[in-house]
Amino acid sequence: MELKEKLISSYVAFENGININSDIHDIRTKALQNFEDLGFPSKKLEAWKYTSLNSVLKEDYSLFPDNDIAIELADVKKYFIHEIDSYAVVFIDGKYSSFLSNTTHDGMDICLLSAAFTKSKYKPIIENYFNKIAKQDNLTSLNTAFANEGAFIHIPRGVEVEKPIQIINFTTGKENATMLQPRNLVVVENNAHVQIIERHQSLTDNAVLTNSVTEIYTDVHATVDYYKIQNDNINASLVDNTYIEQQKESVCSVHTFSFGGNITRNNLNFYQKGERIDSILKGITIIEGKQHVDHHTLVHHIEPNCESHQDYKGIFGERSTGVFNGKVVVEKEAQKTNAYQQNNNVLISDKATINAKPQLEIFADDVKCSHGCTIGQLDDQALFYMQQRGIPKKEAQALLMYAFANTVLESVKIPEVKKRINKLIANKLGVNIGFDL
Repeated sequence: MELKEKLISSYVAFENGININSDIHDIRTKALQNFEDLGFPSKKLEAWKYTSLNSVLKEDYSLFPDNDIAIELADVKKYFIHEIDSYAVVFIDGKYSSFLSNTTHDGMDICLLSAAFTKSKYKPIIENYFNKIAKQDNLTSLNTAFANEGAFIHIPRGVEVEKPIQIINFTTGKENATMLQPRNLVVVENNAHVQIIERHQSLTDNAVLTNSVTEIYTDVHATVDYYKIQNDNINASLVDNTYIEQQKESVCSVHTFSFGGNITRNNLNFYQKGERIDSILKGITIIEGKQHVDHHTLVHHIEPNCESHQDYKGIFGERSTGVFNGKVVVEKEAQKTNAYQQNNNVLISDKATINAKPQLEIFADDVKCSHGCTIGQLDDQALFYMQQRGIPKKEAQALLMYAFANTVLESVKIPEVKKRINKLIANKLGVNIGFDL
């Protein structure tokens, strides 16, 4: 049975474990119908021209793994940013782990989406925000149809969360192949501030396919710093759909660090719905082998006097492939927009490939918009100069690549996250680059 048919036929079993007498279930049912009509995306779609899911869709995935496996903190501590005190919402094979989590309802809500669906006090938030900005395309519709578990984060007006929040999805690999569909909802009200770190991590070499959807609402004067660390095992694939709506004078930044996994597709969508908004999208990709990473971004400028800044760096080795498809839309009313988009790539192998497509759609006449893309190799003269001063070639290459990516690291606001990314880059480059990590 093909995966699409298996998903559709399993929906009845999914319904048996949830409350079907709710508005949420009506949303799920419509989403399932939409997925049934659309199916999985193919390369015939312009947005998926350079990314094929055919190889990962052939697996016989367990859709609802019934695992009750206890994971000790010592076994997974390295996947946490453990140097800092933080809240944590942790899932194992799609199920909440109270042992590994640290949630709260003290002046804010950092808990489970499944609980928010069923408790009456959260009903206004769910009605106002759940599934309101998520584009109902192929994979988002699929996630919506099976939406039940994930992180629910509600930060009330004026609250500055003192500790970062970590959202971690572990896959044990007890099944030969596992498919997970986490759903996160983040609502940050007026003048509130939160920092969030997200990670998907397989603990074995068995195949994993994760189809994740996150909706983030950033209200007036609110600030959200979001960090995605993607360094999974080589047999794990991820489609990460993130939708962000910003109100006036808010700031939202998303940093995406893609180092591991088989196929990774990041769909990152910003919708600016007020004046004096700042949207920041940055990323570092370092891959090798036959890894594939696709960054697909959209920033929709709707109101005047707003800014957006995109800066993505990619380093591609061996037979790896990268995609950057960045789109900026400036509506007629969005005068005085300042939109910056840059994508720089280094190919360190003749067999590596990058497909880049920066796009601007501008309907206003008083704007400052720029986009650029570069694809090249390491500077031979710089390498020669460093080797002349006694630096071995491998270390010289690593230093140049680190310097190339450092403009993205400079904007990371959590020192421990910056330290962790430094370590991951050093490990990925296979050298000790001599920094105090």
